Amino acid sequence: MTSDPPDRRYAVITPVRDEARTLPETIAAMVAQTHRPARWVIVDDGSSDQTPALAEQAAATHDWIRLVRRENRGHRKVGGGVVVAFNAGLRTLDLDDYDYVCKLDGDLVFGPEMFVGLMSRMEADPRLGSCSGKCWDRHGDQLVLLRMRDDHSCGACKFYRTTCFREIGGFVEEVMWDGIDVHRGRMLGWRAASFHDDDLKIIELRPMGSSQRSVLHGRFRWGYGQYFMGTHPLYALAIATYRLFEYPWIVGGVMILAGYVEGFIRARPRYEDEAFRRYLQDWQLTRLRLRKPSGGSEGASRK
Repeated sequence: MTSDPPDRRYAVITPVRDEARTLPETIAAMVAQTHRPARWVIVDDGSSDQTPALAEQAAATHDWIRLVRRENRGHRKVGGGVVVAFNAGLRTLDLDDYDYVCKLDGDLVFGPEMFVGLMSRMEADPRLGSCSGKCWDRHGDQLVLLRMRDDHSCGACKFYRTTCFREIGGFVEEVMWDGIDVHRGRMLGWRAASFHDDDLKIIELRPMGSSQRSVLHGRFRWGYGQYFMGTHPLYALAIATYRLFEYPWIVGGVMILAGYVEGFIRARPRYEDEAFRRYLQDWQLTRLRLRKPSGGSEGASRK
């Protein structure tokens, strides 16, 4: 059991579109929290199903829940579209009122101690800028761990110290926003983490990357996102190789590499911050043991 954190206020923003099948379970998980958010903003991004009605019912029942509705653009816009919807919810908040802010997907379930646990870990480490639990995909009766680095926070549940969130400038409205944010924080001396603890376990009710067309399309988009972010080609190859040995077996890793290569061939736009791209590639080559640590801002003490 996680001990109660100090008296802290946090806000949660959940972008949703056509989540009627999964949103009730996420709402139930939020209502069951031992330390509920001061505000939970559910942003309906133009759903055509019962999603807004479910959110409206929850808001009518709980005064800490608010519904924001956006017009239907005619299709689901993954990646940057999620951030656009998140920012619509963010504009309804005054971050000065909150110690923490969280981007939470609408297709998740988690235990009643999750947010208490996240705040406790933040309180224990003042350099921890963002954190999450580990994510698991539900495949029938089986739970499959989604492999990710311990020094990254999960995109499905981005729990941020408000100070850090402001310093990184929020989320970039592009694909791979949930990688750029971690590295921008690292550049500024913040740490990110995802924890294996049971009280922080996040279960995804829909396979990661399958929200638009298919899991394979999601892997292709992931590869393009690595290209957009500025990932070094050798690190992209390492990612693709590593992902060969998880579902969807073999072909998933191939699709990641294909998405990255397609960005190069078509000379697609990249994240414009050149200093960020240099930092990112230095960090990546260091992880591949192809470059010695530069002694830069990673791990530096906060001022």
